[in-house]
Amino acid sequence: MLVKLTKKYDFNQVMKLGQRFFVESFYIKVLKNNLANNRYGIMISLKVDKKAVVRNKIRRRFNEILRLNDLKIKQGYDIIILAKDVIKNTPYSQNKQDLGFLLQRANLLKK
Repeated sequence: MLVKLTKKYDFNQVMKLGQRFFVESFYIKVLKNNLANNRYGIMISLKVDKKAVVRNKIRRRFNEILRLNDLKIKQGYDIIILAKDVIKNTPYSQNKQDLGFLLQRANLLKK
């Protein structure tokens, strides 16, 4: 089960101190926490699309990608995904591939 990053303080800590990895359509910020599991946050601004339906669709896609890959990711990190405006034209398979690439660059995938 995915644990969500919910507190504003935790989000701010990751945004200030987290390491950034990016691709064309989104980027992630990663910060080590002192917990036994990962916490995930997904931020999709109104700049991506004004319609909540579109933003929620993107959020659901990332939740599904994270749910399927949670066991492959090293535990003990806070990870925030921040979408750019070009993400609404990016297919699910590309998002999945890009997130895997970013997690590998961040050295978060188990061997």
